[in-house]
Amino acid sequence: MRAGFGQFAEATPEYLQFASQYGATDVLLNLINVPGLGGRLELSHLVKLRATVEEWGLKLTALENVPVSFYDQIMLGGPRRDEQVENMIVTIRNIARAGIPIFGYNWMPSAVWRTPPKVIRGGAIAAAFDEETSKSLPFTHGREYSEEEMWANLEYWIKIITPIAEEEGIRLGIHPCDPPVETLGGIPQLLRSFDSYKRLIEICPSDANAIEFCQGTFSQMNDDIYEMIRYFGERNKILYVHFRNVSGQVPSFHEEFVNTGYVDMYRAMKIYHEVGFDGFFIDDHVPHTTGDTAWGHRGRAFASGYIQGLIEAVSKQGDGV
Repeated sequence: MRAGFGQFAEATPEYLQFASQYGATDVLLNLINVPGLGGRLELSHLVKLRATVEEWGLKLTALENVPVSFYDQIMLGGPRRDEQVENMIVTIRNIARAGIPIFGYNWMPSAVWRTPPKVIRGGAIAAAFDEETSKSLPFTHGREYSEEEMWANLEYWIKIITPIAEEEGIRLGIHPCDPPVETLGGIPQLLRSFDSYKRLIEICPSDANAIEFCQGTFSQMNDDIYEMIRYFGERNKILYVHFRNVSGQVPSFHEEFVNTGYVDMYRAMKIYHEVGFDGFFIDDHVPHTTGDTAWGHRGRAFASGYIQGLIEAVSKQGDGV
């Protein structure tokens, strides 16, 4: 198990030096600011990204997300679906051929939703969600979509892309819907429960069809977080982990410091170790604290140090040290 840094929109020297100084081995790039002419990622750009990361002694282990406009028609079954499928096949082939082994993405055409934030420890500000508040918001894509059509769209995609990923030697994982409620803006939040992920991995039983395991979002579900870690970890379905904590589960929750939420993070880390998880952990979201940057350098350094301490603790305990 290893510590990484993520949520970088760009592979700048400042971000990469920060990751190196604070003990990361792996980097996840969240491709917010990415050139995507024609709705695809080009091989030359991806090779350059990997080389830039490696200059700092780090490994570019995963890319997370592409612009929603690259595949919104796939998610929603729109008229440009097949065009987007072809472009995404090229993108995934290029990610693999650039030497980047993991691509994490989501199935949220309406993106992540939050309602007004909460004040937590010491006056820190944390993102929050209340389902009742969200019900008054309008449709995000013009109409209400059904569970059946959204599952049909997902299954269509998974059955096409999994053999491509196997051929290229890359693993793909889907982030859970955040917040994991039944519907938002008329869009069913398909991947909102333990059972929905069991269904996902059975669409194509392949190592290439896996999970971007956002422990924060899984903890927001009305399911047992420890059971889910063990179940998917034993099946080698967890590609990497967003290791964050929350106050509780839907319909209402707020994010927390890594050591102040309802989840016993030491117990969670022990389960990852017991099931033989050999991937990396990133800090994910952090509360905003006084004097910190917009990106959250202080908060992320705190979370990363906590993660590294837990990895060392459970590893030494497992080795009988």
